[in-house]
Amino acid sequence: MPTRYWPRAIIHIDMNAFFASVEQRDFPALRGQSIGVTNGELGTTLITCSYEARAKGVKTGMRLYEARKLCPGLIQRPARPRIYAEISTRIMRALTILSPDVEVFSVDEAFIDVTHCQRLYGSPERMGRMAQELVHEASGGLPCSIGIAGAKSTAKIASELVKPEGFTVIPPWVARERLKDVSMRRLCGLGPAIAAFLERHGARTCGDVAALPLSILERRFGVTGKYLWLACQGEDHEPVRREVAPPKSVGHGKVLPPRTASREVIETYLRHMCEKVAARLRRYELQAGRLYVGLRCPELGESLGETYALAQGMPDGRKFFEHARQFLAQHWHGETVTHVQVTATDLRGTGAQLDLFAPAATGDVRRANAVDRVNLKYGEFTVAPATLLGRSSMPNVIAPAWRPDGLRQHLPG
Repeated sequence: MPTRYWPRAIIHIDMNAFFASVEQRDFPALRGQSIGVTNGELGTTLITCSYEARAKGVKTGMRLYEARKLCPGLIQRPARPRIYAEISTRIMRALTILSPDVEVFSVDEAFIDVTHCQRLYGSPERMGRMAQELVHEASGGLPCSIGIAGAKSTAKIASELVKPEGFTVIPPWVARERLKDVSMRRLCGLGPAIAAFLERHGARTCGDVAALPLSILERRFGVTGKYLWLACQGEDHEPVRREVAPPKSVGHGKVLPPRTASREVIETYLRHMCEKVAARLRRYELQAGRLYVGLRCPELGESLGETYALAQGMPDGRKFFEHARQFLAQHWHGETVTHVQVTATDLRGTGAQLDLFAPAATGDVRRANAVDRVNLKYGEFTVAPATLLGRSSMPNVIAPAWRPDGLRQHLPG
């Protein structure tokens, strides 16, 4: 019997407990053990955990002390973001062997449009098996789940139905029936406000949402409402995006050690973030018009933040830090700080890379370019301000916006 041709075929790859699986792959003694990955050795919140830990009720985002109440034998592992990013890059590049239309959705997820590959490779199911094998080869045997459908949202739901090492196929002609009893909260991009609105209208499953008049969702949520209505029927037309849209901001944040209330420590973290933001802007020939500086203070029950206008010129971490110190002086009064954030916005191109040997270059420009060249060759922050000598204790993370190429390729230093 000939294989039925799919009008659209999308594969979603979801690495299973990615960071924890890497730790178990690299350290055989951890295989079969309950492990939790945190932001550095001082981290207090789980970034992810192994399936052995999940079987005991441990969840991503849980505080470490809460996780150990459920699983006393939980082994804490500090995250190794550079290793995870290197493996992810190999995986994403391997997937392009199957199709050039690969969208890197996050460090551990990707979509592949294989619609036009069916005559070359056969059925979408066969290509899903090929994708899973490519992942295994590129990652050294790490587990992943595969979802195959006629739309991105349905493929993502499919990959989440069976873990680990799941393989779920939802052909377009059965998507509406398969989705009708699936919770609408599984839809990617469904925020709490929209979810609450749908529940007030008695819609808790995809089938319930599909039964609502489209006009209700369009009138309240516009394009997003129409997307959700179609997605609940397996008919969204969201394309697989090979190209990453230019960012509207460049920012870095850090989680601080528990109970941090030292101005010196907070300033060190802020200086670190200012230097990282400035270095990325210079590397990609960007200038910023505004700079946001923020702190998260649990004692106040809120985040503090302020945006400052920046003078035109080369992005300079020292000048950024002047704004950060001004912010501290005005808004911080000794409260415990759990997180700092520095973000540059209102981005525009410089038009040309700053030249180290240009006669018109100022001492600051020449110095910054020299430092950037050394750090590009030998590793980020090989040369750094003396105030950052103690930064090695700072926990590292991979931002959700990380991508294997371009401006979002940046990793923690």
